[in-house]
Amino acid sequence: MTKIFCDIADLTLIKKFDKKKIVKGFTTNPSLISKTGAKDYKNYCKKILKITKKPISIEIFADTPNIMNIHGEKISKWGKNVFVKVPVVNSKGVFMGTVIRNLNLNNIKLNITAVYTTKQVNKILSKINKKTKVIISIFAGRMADAGKDPIPIFKEAIKMTKNYKNVQILWASTREPYNYIQAKQLKCDLITVPPAIIDKIEKFGKSFEKLTKDTVLNFLKDSKKSKFKI
Repeated sequence: MTKIFCDIADLTLIKKFDKKKIVKGFTTNPSLISKTGAKDYKNYCKKILKITKKPISIEIFADTPNIMNIHGEKISKWGKNVFVKVPVVNSKGVFMGTVIRNLNLNNIKLNITAVYTTKQVNKILSKINKKTKVIISIFAGRMADAGKDPIPIFKEAIKMTKNYKNVQILWASTREPYNYIQAKQLKCDLITVPPAIIDKIEKFGKSFEKLTKDTVLNFLKDSKKSKFKI
């Protein structure tokens, strides 16, 4: 079963979605937190952790291995449900293998983010043990935005990790509700989904006939509101 994690930072929405059975965890990042107007990253993250006990990925945002290691160790101590989110490379494109290895050896749960290739997946697997939990986040939506098919990457990554019981493959950068169906068909362990799309997933099940009628009715309502004439 593919578990849904909610990609979110707004405290009010986290309270709402934490109550949903369909939501099994959360992911966030500095960009989402910045949009809330938060001034203190640590304090804001700790407010989130007071709301939910479900797994949550909190991202480091340094650009050098030494500082990443320090930040990762600090963030990991904020809560037992925390996964430290580490980019697979830094801004210069250098693989952060030393960070992944060091944090993994210290039994820190990781979410390796911004992954796009099976080569990157292979590099990650070469740096981790088979005990400490690791999520590998493959950015399907951004791949598709660039005209790339993400499906073959997921298929190969899932094969590569089948002997790693501690590793989960996550469908990231979800663009539409149907991505959840795709992730389930591939047998991804996780998918991270924004709140608006989770709302739509919960409404799955309409027949084609119902979709047709609803679509026509909406067009009719809009035309009446517009007071168009022919």
